[in-house]
Amino acid sequence: MVQDRIDEIIEILNKASYEYYVLDKPTITDQEYDKYLKELIKLEEKYPEFKRPNSPTVRVGGEAVEGFDKVTHEIPMLSLSNVFNESEIVAFDERVRKEVSNPKYVCELKIDGLSVSLLYKEGKLIRGATRGDGITGEDITHNVRTIKNIPLTLTEPIDIEVRGEIYMPKESFKTLNEERARNEMDLFANPRNAAAGSVRQLDPKIAASRNLSSFLYHLPNATEYGIYSHNQALEYMKKLGFTVNPNIRKVNNISELLDFIAEWTENRNQLPYEIDGIVIKLDDLNEQHKLGFTAKYPRWATAYKFPAMEVYTKLRDIKFSVGRTGQVTPNAILEPVTLAGSTISKTTLHNEDYVLSKNIRIGDIVSIKKAGDVIPEVVRVLEERRTGNEIPFEMTKNCPICGSLLVKKEKEAAYYCKNEHCDAKKIEGLIHYASRDAMNIEGFGDSIVEDFYNMGYLKSFSDYYSLKNYKEELMELEGFGTKSIQNLLDGIEESKNNSLERLIFALGIRHVGKKTAKILASYFKTMDILEEAQYEELVNIYDIGAMIAKSVVDYFNDENNRRIVELLRNTGVNMSYLGKEVSAKEEFEGKTFVLTGSLESITREEAKEKIEAVGGKTSSTVSSKTDVVVVGANPGSKYDKAKSLGITIWTESDFLDMLK
Repeated sequence: MVQDRIDEIIEILNKASYEYYVLDKPTITDQEYDKYLKELIKLEEKYPEFKRPNSPTVRVGGEAVEGFDKVTHEIPMLSLSNVFNESEIVAFDERVRKEVSNPKYVCELKIDGLSVSLLYKEGKLIRGATRGDGITGEDITHNVRTIKNIPLTLTEPIDIEVRGEIYMPKESFKTLNEERARNEMDLFANPRNAAAGSVRQLDPKIAASRNLSSFLYHLPNATEYGIYSHNQALEYMKKLGFTVNPNIRKVNNISELLDFIAEWTENRNQLPYEIDGIVIKLDDLNEQHKLGFTAKYPRWATAYKFPAMEVYTKLRDIKFSVGRTGQVTPNAILEPVTLAGSTISKTTLHNEDYVLSKNIRIGDIVSIKKAGDVIPEVVRVLEERRTGNEIPFEMTKNCPICGSLLVKKEKEAAYYCKNEHCDAKKIEGLIHYASRDAMNIEGFGDSIVEDFYNMGYLKSFSDYYSLKNYKEELMELEGFGTKSIQNLLDGIEESKNNSLERLIFALGIRHVGKKTAKILASYFKTMDILEEAQYEELVNIYDIGAMIAKSVVDYFNDENNRRIVELLRNTGVNMSYLGKEVSAKEEFEGKTFVLTGSLESITREEAKEKIEAVGGKTSSTVSSKTDVVVVGANPGSKYDKAKSLGITIWTESDFLDMLK
């Protein structure tokens, strides 16, 4: 019977996938696999009533979905705390040893991809979901089904949830970017971004074409299956048909742990996928339960992050760009080089003083590293490799966009274009207005803002709120459609409900950053009152200095700026502060706090939020202006400096008691 033949082929293909991906011992050739798959496709097309939900044919992608449904994780998907050096690893081990005698750890490679939760009922895949914020993720089942090494049917008909990482192999990443280059499309920056973009495609055929892969590494409720160690859980997941990373090691002490880290720090580039560190987990699940969790992290695990890597490349040219405030910035144009998984071809040189202090010349071989593994920067020039043909740097005297003569302000390193009609300044201002930390208008990337500006749809901030009048015209533009334009318009409408601090930051008032905007919003409460604020009142607000006070007054003394605000008010943009009120406490109000060492009952970000909520502020450095240093475990040099300066020192317990 046809139905029996379909079941037989599915069993053959599932067995072949398990042997290939899990056991690494295929018993049939690729040619045979393809032959069976083609036969199955033909049978399912002819007899669709016999097609199974978990048929291997879904790997090629089915129908596109309308959008992503929200998924609430029954067990939160918490992130891991990070450590960055040997002393912090040792400190983590010491904290564990306070609760556990002679702990054993499992070390795993930290795959640079996207976290995923997989849910099975009676051994059948029914849902794949992203981590999201740890509590709520997105349903990506339609794309998860296309990933060949994620089993659609397990080797046992059980109900289970497993968690792991979806990633893009280096070879797949290279092929994808070569294809995008041929089609004159923007390239993905690194495999992680490519993987994240792929699993968030509405059309699963796109995800299927990207050749994604996965490693599974966590069984949230392992004890329900009679498993009491993480290592056993990994073996059980392999038995069920999941791909578990082979480079896992159980270690007996801190020395073996550090050896594993050293080994993979040296060999990471030989892997066919990107890793950005090593995950360290306590092996015994009862001991994990004993240590428990903080609000955000498990206490029984941490992630060691690799230090920033450094590479050499040639600086081909120095080009100048104009920011939203008119600041003209020199940028290094580099021979493309791969650094920590990203292709780097350009990076900022900040200002004239920066370039001259490092003696950077066009044609130099320069050292590039990523600050915090994120932002590429020129570290130094390899002067010993100069040929004599290098060209010394000269700061441009004119705006690279409008040609206006630049102005250098007193006591500042930067040069500015003062032409209020400079297109570059306007575009950068519009981009900033819609950015995440400002009005957070979903979908308005740099290129879309620039395109809409050049087409005449977007010339001022208030024009965002008039775009709905051109909906039909916008839908006719190449690359846009009904849904994409509607999403942009929905994001614009939603932005009207933002709290006042976002609008203040979005206006681009000089020297007013995100934090200062919140201080102003929470103090003045409405835009009307802020507009009338006097210098004397502003300068007396905690954390608002003379420079910021003058900048705010100057901004609202300009009739053009007042007109901008009035136009936004008329579109319905909220002009009031919607945030929480600061409830000042005497022990915190007006004081500067520095946090150092590892806090055990509260995360550092939570501690900062609590300090600000009771009228204090935080800093990352200890100085004579510091009032209190809060110390956790292994505090280091900040603690020593605080003692030498005679600064008040609180333990974590002191800090929590003061908050009460």
